[in-house]
Amino acid sequence: MPMQLTRRDLAKVAGAGAFGVAAPAGAQPSEGALPQRESAREFPNGFLWGTATAAYQIEGAVNADGRGPSIWDTFAHIPGKTHNNDTGDVANDHYHRYRDDIKSMKALGMAAYRFSIAWPRVFPQGTGAPNPQGLDFYSRLIDELIANGIAPFATLYHWDLPQAQQDRGGWEARDTAQAFADYAGFVADKLGDRVKRFFTLNECAAFVELGHGSGVHAPGLQLPPGRLNQARHHVLLAHGLAVQAIRARSRAGTQVGPAENISVALPAIETAEHIRAAELATRELNAPYLTAVLEGRYLDSFLANAGAGAPKVAAQDMQAIGSPVDFVGINIYGPAAYVRAADGEAGFASLPMPAKFPMMNSSWLRIAPEALYWGPRNLAKVWNVKDIYITENGCSATDAPAADGIVHDTDRIMFLRNYLTQLQRATAEGVPVRGYFHWSLMDNFEWADGYGTRFGLLHVDYATQKRTPKLSAEFYREVAAKNRVA
Repeated sequence: MPMQLTRRDLAKVAGAGAFGVAAPAGAQPSEGALPQRESAREFPNGFLWGTATAAYQIEGAVNADGRGPSIWDTFAHIPGKTHNNDTGDVANDHYHRYRDDIKSMKALGMAAYRFSIAWPRVFPQGTGAPNPQGLDFYSRLIDELIANGIAPFATLYHWDLPQAQQDRGGWEARDTAQAFADYAGFVADKLGDRVKRFFTLNECAAFVELGHGSGVHAPGLQLPPGRLNQARHHVLLAHGLAVQAIRARSRAGTQVGPAENISVALPAIETAEHIRAAELATRELNAPYLTAVLEGRYLDSFLANAGAGAPKVAAQDMQAIGSPVDFVGINIYGPAAYVRAADGEAGFASLPMPAKFPMMNSSWLRIAPEALYWGPRNLAKVWNVKDIYITENGCSATDAPAADGIVHDTDRIMFLRNYLTQLQRATAEGVPVRGYFHWSLMDNFEWADGYGTRFGLLHVDYATQKRTPKLSAEFYREVAAKNRVA
């Protein structure tokens, strides 16, 4: 990738199925426009509005009911690894307060909730005997969601690898891919009677690069290129094997797909040649992860760039990695690159990012609302994806209650209004986005940034655990109620 990866910047589909006709190896973006909808104002009927969270960021209760330690428990307790040495030990105490948090979702008018299941709660050692108490927590959570009319969307891995699995080699070990698949199949068997949509791994590009490349996230490794590529490969293999395990052990109608932080390529100018360049760039910029999953192969350009450090690929690996999926979830915050058409084999050139870019509180969060148009649009166009979910989108701020007790986060409202207008543009043109999950329901432990950065619709006073809806919560509730950006 031509730019430094940050937390968010960062098929051949094996057969037909939910994507329709499979894309052949080496597929190139197709020509022609996507179909137009009659109204550019409203989202499609049945569009799902929801919020998203992750287990380590909100649950707390790290030693409760047999949960084993994760790599983030270990990493966050190393002095200097997180802002203010914050940890997820207590976080939002969602483990004990989930019923009240679900009431807040219902008050927001949410139809869906994307949460993650903590692998070390279910398998404290990563493999071996499951922990019934850990699984029971998620069973109770799911029952409460359904009782409140909220559809559960479960993510099976949101970065909290069991520490015991890390001690056995973590993502550098091929066995971890099979261990994840076994865990995924077990959860699908036990919870698939009520959970109809499972995401495999969240943001492979983020947790691999930041946890194993730069080392700023757990487990804090700085691997040389060859080992990093092999860890990447094992992560993709874990996704593919998990898809197969879920298919084998779940009930009829269960759907599965990835949740990836797609690298969004924006055309510098919306003319045919630059739009085509953005489509080509989408395929290349996502070569290590999403492209490999959706095409079941590594691009020749990726392997050439890797050289002697290319991953070792066993027989049937790519077939597993390219297992057909039912949908694709994409996390979008800002652009990976602006591109223009160019001569040469690639067909595009990445342009320098503006020296002064509008940003939110996080230095990586560049504001480019059109990313929420071009991201799903190019995903659908390049790989013929028929079902897309925006699994994360939101912004950071230093929210604090005013004298009247209200968090007047007009910056977040500005962000959402502009981004959702671009998403509305996409659905109006027939881009098959089925739902949107705002990141996040509430302020939480923002990984290495600790608790100083806030993404929530609900303000959390961590001293008292009081949740207070921000002004943006009212805005988002109105969007969901009207199914349009007013």
